[in-house]
Amino acid sequence: MNSVIEKLAEVEETAETIVEHARQQKSEIEKKIQEERNQFDRDLEQETQEKLEKIKARSQMEVEKVLDRERKKDQKAIDDLKREYEENHDIYAEEIVRHMIEV
Repeated sequence: MNSVIEKLAEVEETAETIVEHARQQKSEIEKKIQEERNQFDRDLEQETQEKLEKIKARSQMEVEKVLDRERKKDQKAIDDLKREYEENHDIYAEEIVRHMIEV
């Protein structure tokens, strides 16, 4: 009878050891999974930031192109107006004087 009790105690002790080992493994696996999640989050954050920087740089370049195009267009309009004034300012002055005299 004692040997049966001893064997049962031995089996219970072995089972407790197995359960404790399983708990430790579970804890280690949970830590590993959390570390992998954290690394994934960091990698994803870095990748997202890099993509955003590229998009921002591309957008800035497009804005600069549009602004440059508009500056050139505006400068051409100014140059055209100056040229027309230089060519016709005498005519404009005569028309202004004539209009003032008529009134």
